[in-house]
Amino acid sequence: MGCPRLIMLNHYSSRRNNLLDEFLNPSLKNAQGYDRLAGYFCSSVLEVAGEAIESVDGPIRVVCNSNVKKEDVEVAKMVKRKLVKEWKYSRPEEKAILCQERFKKLYDLLKSGKMQVKVMPDDVYGLVHAKAGVITRHDGSKIAYIGSVNETRAAWTENYEMLWSDDSEKSVKWVQEEFDFFWNNPYALELCDAIIEDIGRIAQRRVVSLDEWRKNPEPASVVIESPMYKDGLELWNHQKYFIKMVFEEHVNKGGARYILADEVGLGKTAQLALIAELTALYSDKPVLILVPKTLLFQWQDELKSMFGIPSAVFDGNKWVIENGREVKPSNGRPAILQCPRKIAIISHGLIKRASRAIEPLLELEYECVLVDEAHKARRKNLNKPAEEPESNNLMNFLVKLSLRTKTMILATATPIQLHPVEGWDLLYILAQGSERILGSEISQWKRHHLDGIAYICGQKEMPLGSDAWQWIKDPLPSEDEDNMSFLFGDLRKFLGLRKDETKARFNYSELDPHVRDIVDLIAREDFFKNYNPFIRFMVRRRRETLEKLIDPETGKPYLEKIEIKFGEGQDRGLSMPWRIQRAYDLALDFTSLLKERGAKGFYKTLLLRRVCSSIHAGLKTARAIFAKKAIDESILTEDELEDMEDDDLLTLDLSNAKELEYLSEIIDILDNNREEDLKYNKIKEILLKMKWIERGCVIFSEYFDTAQWTAQRLSEDIPDVGIGLYAGIGNSSGIYKKGKLHVMPRDEIKGLVLDGRLKVLVGTDAAGEGLNLQALGTVINIDLPWNPIRLEQRIGRIRRAGQLYKEVYVYNLFYRGSIEEHVHNKLKKRIKHTEEIIGPVSPLLGDERIKDIIEDIDEKEEHPFDIKYRQHVAKVDWENVSTVLNDEERVEHLIKPWM
Repeated sequence: MGCPRLIMLNHYSSRRNNLLDEFLNPSLKNAQGYDRLAGYFCSSVLEVAGEAIESVDGPIRVVCNSNVKKEDVEVAKMVKRKLVKEWKYSRPEEKAILCQERFKKLYDLLKSGKMQVKVMPDDVYGLVHAKAGVITRHDGSKIAYIGSVNETRAAWTENYEMLWSDDSEKSVKWVQEEFDFFWNNPYALELCDAIIEDIGRIAQRRVVSLDEWRKNPEPASVVIESPMYKDGLELWNHQKYFIKMVFEEHVNKGGARYILADEVGLGKTAQLALIAELTALYSDKPVLILVPKTLLFQWQDELKSMFGIPSAVFDGNKWVIENGREVKPSNGRPAILQCPRKIAIISHGLIKRASRAIEPLLELEYECVLVDEAHKARRKNLNKPAEEPESNNLMNFLVKLSLRTKTMILATATPIQLHPVEGWDLLYILAQGSERILGSEISQWKRHHLDGIAYICGQKEMPLGSDAWQWIKDPLPSEDEDNMSFLFGDLRKFLGLRKDETKARFNYSELDPHVRDIVDLIAREDFFKNYNPFIRFMVRRRRETLEKLIDPETGKPYLEKIEIKFGEGQDRGLSMPWRIQRAYDLALDFTSLLKERGAKGFYKTLLLRRVCSSIHAGLKTARAIFAKKAIDESILTEDELEDMEDDDLLTLDLSNAKELEYLSEIIDILDNNREEDLKYNKIKEILLKMKWIERGCVIFSEYFDTAQWTAQRLSEDIPDVGIGLYAGIGNSSGIYKKGKLHVMPRDEIKGLVLDGRLKVLVGTDAAGEGLNLQALGTVINIDLPWNPIRLEQRIGRIRRAGQLYKEVYVYNLFYRGSIEEHVHNKLKKRIKHTEEIIGPVSPLLGDERIKDIIEDIDEKEEHPFDIKYRQHVAKVDWENVSTVLNDEERVEHLIKPWM
């Protein structure tokens, strides 16, 4: 009978023992394996690669804890973000300053697969606070231990810790069973590649000064440790591609000039924000961002919260910096030139209203000018597209500003609204600072732009020979814009042109025969389709394109497909109840009298559109006009005021007795018809009978009166559900409960939506711009805006990254035979114009005829815009860049004043 095995039971205290030298190192030396319950995620992963661990020959498996929720595990796309966020917010780069070599060893272990880490959500079995391990020693025997020691260097060498080791079969089996339970648990998450790669990045991390960065300015060095990345988010490849392209041209080509026309939901703001920061860091000159008034502080907040970029907003009298502090200007210099930050954000409205406060802006030279919602800069003479643009105040200002900036980006999801010439007008703005865009003053693109548009759209037969050469040579595309076997490079070489020359001075008859052959080949290869100024200087990436293209690294589409499904029967519209029809007919009579008096078009439709929006809005508008005996700007919405020029704001006094009689009758009809609003009844049906409320719904109206009334009524009719109201007017936003408004900041309302605690949100178009509502799955449009970009923006609030549903539902409400049907038909025409120049647009209306148009286009050959911008999804690896800009110097530079 053999001797029983000697069981080793040991107790350790760091007060009495060196835990590392007396237990861990000897036990792990040449061990065959190591299983470890290691406590909390960030610290345990960070320092587990000490000297002791390196000698283990076999696999090392670590289970640690995380505050990722178990429901997140079930939604795979949420897991990576939450794990990365937790990792980033532990500030590993700071912990690595004195131990980069340890990070390198840890990365090698993880990358090779020798070490495997799984993370356990702490709401499955509570906080996994237990610390234990099983070591399979070099001779195959096992030892188990438990204690307070976390897997950090401090725990093993500095802290007061206690540890109990035991190699009995019973104890080893017990600890191993506990480890195996968590390792094999369905909620246990493997450490994602993004964290492993970040460990490798940190192992090579090097901080550079601003002066050193400027010598080799790498965008990733500024971005990789920004709040956005710390929040577990990353930029998409198409975003990085555009930022990189613009910044490289800014540095190497004397500036960049583009229209950024990405579809809604593809991250336009993030691209502009980083271009603003990069150009501001590269120079000491100011950077100017122009945005709609309703987006001023939203822009400032996103700059700060997403990228840590300080900025200042000008409210017309004073500056407000990123922490909300007001900076009042001193006497002497114009207030608008006393910007306390390198990056300034100013409202379109100040320019459109011809405020004298903005005039000094044209005295400065800028490093970069960015314009959001740039379609607001437009010509007044759209009915005469062949003529030179008669610019509105914003367009006129930007034409002048274009000459005073190195880089200019005009951003709009809808560069073409009524006529393709609107897109040309935006190019015209950019062209003031560069002949690369439309050529010299005598170029065909400037002198005969409508012919150029007709060639692009295929409405005229494309010219050849000498006629084609007149369009090709001025401006002549550069060789790096060439997709046709370097033909432009060859052409430039034969003509002896420098890279920065934009015009060939030879006539067609003066060209050598082999050069004429190249010109003829360029013309035959669809020059007007593939190399026109629109496609060269307008960047437009479509969601559908990104949904179809496969990422070779993942084998999945670059964007998960989110389809738009339209509510049944909406394309037919609603039939007006006879009382509303009567009020509408009276409003038409009232409008006819206004026409006879020469009222502006805007005023002629004001009452008609509000009567159709809701009984409540129609009633309030009629009462306001009747009481004032006038139509003036007090009746207009904030968005309407933003879109108007100074000379539009004329008070129209009403002295005709018939006008007042019509208004009085409209008031009587609508005041006695409050409960018969067909649109409101349809909204309730959609929410409750069609069960859209279960998916979450955002309900839009152009008019605050309609939005407020709808939210209040819904809260009374659905008393168990809070109804959010989101508007741009003062303290008007909040939550309605049982008919009573509880005022709440808009950011808090947004947070409730994203957390899933608010399922119905009613908003004006203030909720249609820059707001992420992907936690909701449906959209109802109470009324249709004139501008298709508004409609696209509304749908884009939910059709974006993070949307949990593969389909989002949309219902557009409008009355048949009304001005709303006219708007519906106008929208269809505008969509068709857009498609001719820049390709298909996302479905917006749900109308069968529109679907047919889109399907017909899809069946044709791929649009040049889609072909060109496929390359924008090529991988741009910023996440592994190890050189980072000194953050203190970054902030110090950005908080410098203009003067």
